[in-house]
Amino acid sequence: MMSLFPQDIISAAEAIIRDFTAAGLMLSTAESCTGGLIAGALTEISGSSAVVDRGFVTYTNTAKMEMLGVQEATLSRFGAVSEETARQMVHGALFRSRADIAVAVTGIAGPGGGAAEKPVGLVHLAAKSRTGALVLRKMLYGDIGRSEVRLATVRTALEMIVSLR
Repeated sequence: MMSLFPQDIISAAEAIIRDFTAAGLMLSTAESCTGGLIAGALTEISGSSAVVDRGFVTYTNTAKMEMLGVQEATLSRFGAVSEETARQMVHGALFRSRADIAVAVTGIAGPGGGAAEKPVGLVHLAAKSRTGALVLRKMLYGDIGRSEVRLATVRTALEMIVSLR
């Protein structure tokens, strides 16, 4: 079967769908720099509707505030690409869905938009479960190309989902 995603991402998504289906768990995604690719990878798998509750694509700050409840003060103080924003995004995705586990990503895929303190390839990720478990990662993928930053972020997000299972 031809897929939009590389085989390693498909394999990871298949394992998540299989394991979450068996456990009766649901998940949601909150995505900025990946633009829905995490939800896309998961829904590439047949039967994913038993697991994927919803995905929030919140590319703008306004969307992050309106859809996920990210505070304007957080965006003003720390910026959209920050651990603090990722934390609020994952919290909003978890509590504005029926999910047991949520994952959120915000970053700079490039090729532009980077700065010394926030370079291209910087991505903040957060995964959270309803039990309160929280996993945070700050990834510095580097200026490896927009598509590669986004795919690397999908891989990391899928790993984080598994870690909370």
